Amino acid sequence: MTSHQPKFANREEASLLLPESCDDFAIIENPSYVYPPFEMYPLPAKKTRLERGLSAVVMDMDGTTTTTEALCIHSLETMVRRITGRLDEEDWKGLDPKVDYPHIIGNSTTKHVEYLVRTYGDAISPESIRVFAVKQAAWTLQNSQDESRRNDVTSNLRALGAGDLLEDERFLNMVLGDEDTSTASESIYSELAETYLRECDLDPFTNRVRLAVDIYYHRYHEILREIKLGEGALLAEEILGSRKKNLIEPMPGAGVFLALVKGWLGADAGLLWDALGAAVVNPPPDAKQRLAKMGTYFESNPVKVSVVTSSIRYEAEIVLNEVFAVLRREIHHWPLPEMKKEKLLHLFGSPESFYDAFITASDSSEIRLKPHRDLYSIALHRLGVSPIDFERVIGFEDSESGTIAIRAAGIPICVAVPFAESGGHCFDAASHICTGGLPEVLLEHGLFL
Repeated sequence: MTSHQPKFANREEASLLLPESCDDFAIIENPSYVYPPFEMYPLPAKKTRLERGLSAVVMDMDGTTTTTEALCIHSLETMVRRITGRLDEEDWKGLDPKVDYPHIIGNSTTKHVEYLVRTYGDAISPESIRVFAVKQAAWTLQNSQDESRRNDVTSNLRALGAGDLLEDERFLNMVLGDEDTSTASESIYSELAETYLRECDLDPFTNRVRLAVDIYYHRYHEILREIKLGEGALLAEEILGSRKKNLIEPMPGAGVFLALVKGWLGADAGLLWDALGAAVVNPPPDAKQRLAKMGTYFESNPVKVSVVTSSIRYEAEIVLNEVFAVLRREIHHWPLPEMKKEKLLHLFGSPESFYDAFITASDSSEIRLKPHRDLYSIALHRLGVSPIDFERVIGFEDSESGTIAIRAAGIPICVAVPFAESGGHCFDAASHICTGGLPEVLLEHGLFL
């Protein structure tokens, strides 16, 4: 390449600018309102081993570090019910895991909602989507702790020509008054929807998506708010069918993995092989020795760790604070010396202090989330990793779009750790597919060192 790149080029000239090692491209579809319809990224040559050692780890949050994909799926299904008016299972059995899940895990919220609006668009009820548009606006403006969400709701209403709703006295009483929006009469919501959203044009696909995205966030943020208020057990019974389960938990082996690569376990890592071995079908007979050896290695060669999520910062903070609270409870039961456990409890005090880089959708834009490379490129920059050392980075994702984003950011080694809901994804971009998750990565592959 020359030191001064041309700003314009024809096809032949553009092809000369590609890296010599590039044989594959990622073709990434943009949201419906973005030009061009798709973009192409040259991918670095895939590698399967960390030949020069490991300097940094970049990891997805939902489905890779924690179990929150179930909450996202529940919220997306609730959104479909609300925009179609099919609120009961008798009216609609719900999302199809085999057909729908591959399209609603791992991308940006907009891409997930676009798929569902396109798939179930014929069943959309104009009356229902308008009523729930008013309900979500009232709830969000009254309860949301995320300023960007409140701004999105008001700007979307104005873009649809329904901005006068924000000045209606009945609406303001719900938003600014003491009345719980969930107890307001259905007649008020219907009247407001009829008055201010009746003339909204729902034919353009982007307008339906605009409202559906806000309706999705309404439910998801309701759940996060209840979790933050300590009401997770009641929700777990509603969503998961059991109060004994946590709505948000770390993925198997996440705590051991994070402590290990940070260099905090040392040879004592071998004492934790039972916790990891339970998650692997056939753990190797020398699992304890392998872990102890890796613990010693990382004690002398600790790596930087970044979480990289398409969730906004507000969501990620609630989710990861809950994850770290569960991890601290787990650490209490780890068979380690008491002094080491006390140190780990302090080091896992908060996700903000644990991670060397904390990258969320709030660091970019909805139109540049996974499978675009931006979030992972930001993570590499925040971690201080130069392009010459990208091959010393390993990325972990549970979805097709996430693995593409890692490779598109220039990372040659990408590990897919699919779980039940993302098992139907295509992982051609990944260097390895480890259905046993992080325990398999450690016990069977030695972290590909």
